Amino acid sequence: MKTINDYWVRLKQHPLARVGPGLITGVADDDPSGIATYSQAGAQFGLNMLWTMPLAYPLMGAIQSMCARIGRVTGKGLAANIKTAFPPVILRGVVLLLLIANTLNIAADVAAMGEVAELVTGLNRHLMTAGFVFVTLALQVFVPYHRYVSFLKWLTLSLLAYAAVLFTVHVPWGEVARRTVWPKFTMNSEAAAMIVGVFGTTISPYLFFWQASEEVEDMHANSNAASLRSDGRQAVKEIRRIHWDTWSGMFYSDITAYFIILATAVTLHVAGVTNIDTAAKAASALRPLAGNFAYILFALGIIGVGLIGVPVLAGSAAYASAEAMGWREGLERKTKDARGFYAVIAVSVLAGLGIQYSPISPMRALFWSAVINGVVAVPLMVVIILLVSNKSVMGMFTASRTTVILGWIATLVMGAAAVRMFIPG
Repeated sequence: MKTINDYWVRLKQHPLARVGPGLITGVADDDPSGIATYSQAGAQFGLNMLWTMPLAYPLMGAIQSMCARIGRVTGKGLAANIKTAFPPVILRGVVLLLLIANTLNIAADVAAMGEVAELVTGLNRHLMTAGFVFVTLALQVFVPYHRYVSFLKWLTLSLLAYAAVLFTVHVPWGEVARRTVWPKFTMNSEAAAMIVGVFGTTISPYLFFWQASEEVEDMHANSNAASLRSDGRQAVKEIRRIHWDTWSGMFYSDITAYFIILATAVTLHVAGVTNIDTAAKAASALRPLAGNFAYILFALGIIGVGLIGVPVLAGSAAYASAEAMGWREGLERKTKDARGFYAVIAVSVLAGLGIQYSPISPMRALFWSAVINGVVAVPLMVVIILLVSNKSVMGMFTASRTTVILGWIATLVMGAAAVRMFIPG
């Protein structure tokens, strides 16, 4: 008779279980607040925001591969490296902005999950929101990382729901191809804010910290592993793995975002629905336009990615805070051995829950958290590029010239959009 342990062993041997941090980072990128931002882009601008995803892919891939490389080469997270290479004021500013943006993001995510759960089950949204919060918090606090991460990897399959939605509606593929490479819109402050929001929810600071720290977690999980700076024997293999893992994870994320913009463009925008306040509203608006099947797929996808996104948001804030303060950190540690680390996780998630009962609208916070991420990401990307190019930090494992150039292009694109957003007209 098979035991639970037998099934656990088989689960760990599955190919999906051996995928690295890149896949989870990519899926966490399409969290409920991201889904709402992409839905708003498709509803408001139709097919004319599809171009952002082909442009974003090489840029997000380059930045995330830099973060993964920093973690694996140095054996330390991003905040720990910033702490040693830059003045304290830069580290404090980055961590503070990350905590604010992540808390708003968590509030928006859990609110969207609760609303969607209410749509599907009929149960009270606040009860469902609280349930999701305590489930995600309990998993992070009480389940060891090496087990928890396997469940997260299986949840990544929920993103396939957004590709499936397109099979339920008519898609003018010729027009889609034209608008992807030649969009038509006026570059005013409204469009610039949307571009900043789309890039901000796609290339987000919390993903930078998470991926670097999870490379360190994976390294510690392997008793034979050490940082590449201290032991470079595995360097070729590990850098190749990071390259494949990161770029494939970012592609999965990017193509999903493209599908969300496309699905809402050919349904909501065409029907004259141009304002989407929540991811749940996007799901419910699909019902009369694309049928119950599309509505249920879209809704369940929000819950699935939310269960990944919330832990990543809270975890990235905890890693950054712990590294900045010099606390013990890590999801493999027991609560009593990393009290400060787990306290940040608990406070971040519970504060996000608390916003549901305050005058602050979590749904407005949703879009603006993406915009804040887009603005905060710009100086942080400069720091990351300088770190990954610094031989005193990276030794002989500095990033390639191509990766660095793509990183600077990402910084310039997001910086230019952020500046244009604040210019009236």
